Amino acid sequence: MAAICSLFIINKSGGLIFYKDYGSAGRMDTNDSLRVASLWHSMHAISQQLSPTVGCSGIELLEADTFDLHCFQSLTGTKFFVVCEPGALHMEALLKVIYELYTDYVLKNPFYEMEMPIRCELFDLNLSQAVQKDRVALLGR
Repeated sequence: MAAICSLFIINKSGGLIFYKDYGSAGRMDTNDSLRVASLWHSMHAISQQLSPTVGCSGIELLEADTFDLHCFQSLTGTKFFVVCEPGALHMEALLKVIYELYTDYVLKNPFYEMEMPIRCELFDLNLSQAVQKDRVALLGR
């Protein structure tokens, strides 16, 4: 079963504003998650500049032997990326659902300050439900 290992949300400046670990093996500490987010932000920005394709928006999928990394960048520059098992399907759709949850529960929260770490109980709850639905859908296939 292909499953999400972790979810990162990075603000337009490259700062990690949300991290959630869903895997049981290889958990990262806070410093490692900050390093991964910073590294991904830099690689994404460099790939936009080095791409031979005009209007390239950066790396959307990074495939490795032991994991896949899927990325979605919003129009505001906020990046959402998941690290998942190789061959995971429908991650782009899941990232868009996560973005919708972000807009509904974080951006519309009057107490949330832009570019700051996300601490929103409704976002966490609905995010857990969305990831669980994705895992259940994968089991049904």
